[in-house]
Amino acid sequence: MIRLYLKSGRERPVHNGHPWIFSGAVESVEGDAEAVGVADVFDCKKNWLARGLYNPKSQIRVRLLTWREETIDRDFFARRIAQALKLRQDFLSTTTNAYRLINGEGDFLPGLIVDRYADFLVCQFFTAGLELFKDDIVAALSALEFVHGIFEKSEGRVRDEEGLGPSAGVLASPEPPDLIPIEENSFKFLVDVRRGQKTGFFLDQRDSRAFLATVARGRTVLDCFSYSGAFSLYALGGGAKEVITLDSSRPALELAEKILALNGFPDGGELLKGDAFAYLKECGRTFDVIVLDPPSLAHRRSDVAAATGGYKFLNLHALRHLNPGGLLLTFSCSQHLSIDLFQKVVFGAAVDTGRKASVVKRLGQPIDHPVSLHHPEAEYLKGLALRVLD
Repeated sequence: MIRLYLKSGRERPVHNGHPWIFSGAVESVEGDAEAVGVADVFDCKKNWLARGLYNPKSQIRVRLLTWREETIDRDFFARRIAQALKLRQDFLSTTTNAYRLINGEGDFLPGLIVDRYADFLVCQFFTAGLELFKDDIVAALSALEFVHGIFEKSEGRVRDEEGLGPSAGVLASPEPPDLIPIEENSFKFLVDVRRGQKTGFFLDQRDSRAFLATVARGRTVLDCFSYSGAFSLYALGGGAKEVITLDSSRPALELAEKILALNGFPDGGELLKGDAFAYLKECGRTFDVIVLDPPSLAHRRSDVAAATGGYKFLNLHALRHLNPGGLLLTFSCSQHLSIDLFQKVVFGAAVDTGRKASVVKRLGQPIDHPVSLHHPEAEYLKGLALRVLD
């Protein structure tokens, strides 16, 4: 086992439960310092602190798994998965069979994402350390009574930084169908886990969609960056008078059309292919409710300054297109943009439009996307429900 020693004074975050140890905190490494593997972490006085997964190629040298001297093996992962599943089973609606089963650091399994879509699981392994235990994790997941098959969709910037290429395919047979039918709060959806965004569906907006359904009755709604139309469906289900579903992807809109029809809305308003930035700038009408759920505009900390400009543009033009008393549901899923900065950006947009607005509700991650109290930076999803005065 690798033994990693911290520099003097760098042990406090570990004591406080933060799961990451950066390269700058490391004094020395004993064992094969060039190998990925399980590592014990010690302070500068050689006191044992924690155990985790080590990667010499990553700026995050160790992602901690436990602060106890317990073996990292299949049984360990099975216990953590069981703990995560209990949270979902205890608190999620029985009319929902799609949710995040493992949310990385929030479930004390850093680098691992597992989403449930009915009886299929979609996994994302983001770290080299977890790759060593992929078979054990898949075995533990396969043992869950509802699991029929497991698919992997591991890709993105984090894997690049870990020295890993993308990896996708079946981990446990059978293969998932082209479209997996799921239910969320009694609404029916179809999920394309192979070609869809992320793992196929934006599970993290479940609570925000439910809120929209409570305020949509009799209102005109514009759903920007709609993807497969989940917000639009909830708006229609909540009694919206008119819904425009806007996305730049034709396949996403075609899937949205199927989903609306599946739920009894074959004429579910206008499905419009277009760029939300351009549409909001050029649109010649107003709405009672506008949903802004753009993709992340700040993938790195260095992107934040440019991202604030994009968020301000979107919110400024959305506010201009709201009827008096209208509602704006606006979101940022950029981890590097804090909620305080996001609210300041939206405030600046309101000031520039001359419109007065109040925050009627803060929106964010649902219960199946827990955030470790020791790792608050994982709270990536920020949302505000605003009501304009006039």
